[in-house]
Amino acid sequence: MIKLIEKYPILSLILFVILMLGFTIDAIPVTIMEARNFISAREMLTDNNWILTTMNGDARYEKPPLPTWITAIFGYLFGMKSVLALRWPALLFLTSIGISTYLLSLKLELKKAHSLINGFIVLTSFYCIGITIEAPWDIYTHGLMLMALYQLFILFQSGNTSVLRSLLFVLFLAGSVLSKGPVSLYVLFLPFVIAYGIAFKFKGQPIHFLKLISLLVFGIVLGGWWYFHVRVADPDTFTRIAERETSNWSSYNVRPFYYYWSFFVQSGLWTVPAFISFLYPYLKSRVSNLKGYRFSFFWTIFAVILLSVIPEKKSRYLMPVLLPLAINIGFYIDYLIREFKNLKSKKETIPVYFHFGLIGAIGILFWISGFFLQSSFNEAAWARFIVSSLVLASLGFFIFKYLKAKNIKVVFYLVIAFMLSIGFFALPLAKSQSQENYRPFSELSSDNISLYTLDGVSPETIYNYGDKIPSIVSEDGIVIPKEKQFRLLTSTSNPEDIAELAKLYSIKFMGTYDLNFSTRDYKSRLVNHLYQLTLK
Repeated sequence: MIKLIEKYPILSLILFVILMLGFTIDAIPVTIMEARNFISAREMLTDNNWILTTMNGDARYEKPPLPTWITAIFGYLFGMKSVLALRWPALLFLTSIGISTYLLSLKLELKKAHSLINGFIVLTSFYCIGITIEAPWDIYTHGLMLMALYQLFILFQSGNTSVLRSLLFVLFLAGSVLSKGPVSLYVLFLPFVIAYGIAFKFKGQPIHFLKLISLLVFGIVLGGWWYFHVRVADPDTFTRIAERETSNWSSYNVRPFYYYWSFFVQSGLWTVPAFISFLYPYLKSRVSNLKGYRFSFFWTIFAVILLSVIPEKKSRYLMPVLLPLAINIGFYIDYLIREFKNLKSKKETIPVYFHFGLIGAIGILFWISGFFLQSSFNEAAWARFIVSSLVLASLGFFIFKYLKAKNIKVVFYLVIAFMLSIGFFALPLAKSQSQENYRPFSELSSDNISLYTLDGVSPETIYNYGDKIPSIVSEDGIVIPKEKQFRLLTSTSNPEDIAELAKLYSIKFMGTYDLNFSTRDYKSRLVNHLYQLTLK
């Protein structure tokens, strides 16, 4: 089986993502960032707001439109209510990251099997998967930038600017800028160039690098056309949003400089190998390609340093660091595959037994989670849980078996199968974990009674409802709707306490709507009270 996977590496990476998440990722509730993207995509289709993007009818210029355009196309083809279909584009770009990592590894003169390992590592890293739903724009901008960097690496190595490579570099670079501005330029492109200079040195005629600089400028300008257009078409709104976004860099979610220096934890499944892969004095004499190792090492380090300089910090901002980190981890895994049977030192073997043994133990003991989840299981969920437990326990058993035999290559692919099984078999169990007060807003869209909000609603609520939810509160006070009867959502205020409304309308409480799918990480913004107001 492993030989077959290695024979068709790109197809294997594609099928892995499809099987792991392609049919089951809709089991996870829509997140706030996703909802914003989905709402803007829906309003592109319903209101034709393709350039001057909106969310709930208001200008939404915080993010460029390329990811939303792609989401809108999938929404048009499969329906805006299909969360699964709306997440497919993000999975497509996740797949592209795996393929780009594989191709770039080949250009680093790594063996085909080693390069494929790097591709699987990046696809199974925690935040590379999580970012597909937590911040959809990130997976697009970094996926496109990695494609651009693959072309740039070839241009660096070849010493000439071929038309095809140059065109692809510019297009992918422009796409990255059109997905999330200069973010990926800063956190992926810049450290890539620095690391390349350290590991491989810049070779070639000055004219070659002048051409590359001109291509870089052209790509940035091409990707920045949307910003220029919005700046001209709606200058006041654009300036206000830009000032707010810029101020956030120094005043919002401010963290200390060292906040990101546990970055290897964000790789999740690969935390222990990630940490060991950064023990440069230990690994430099053990890797199969020292230049390639130095390149991925410094690419990762400089990415972390550049992120650390910015005062605003969030865990998800580390996602691009996981791309070069995957290559770095791959050098350590490749070393274990080659040499683990010959290792005698416990300092080298104990971390390996601990890491893979922990994964195996989780697989074997997965069934214990049923004691905590059984209250919410129906017959179908029980059947899926039993299958999941048997599959994971089997994988756990074989992980221990081949770990004992010191066959790390088989152990590695069993871990990949473990991740695939979690996504394919176990992830849908999340759908059965809804708390008893869960009540979606989508049921309100079945009639023609207008819905308004009093004190604002969350993006998740607006997406779940399926249409805009305008506010009756403006800078000048209460705006009385034209309808004689309408519904009103409120999270904190009671419309009966507002004299202006109480005088004009009969107010009836209709119920509480709670979008919190589970009691874990409960969010008050997802709870709203519904009132029906009828003109007296």
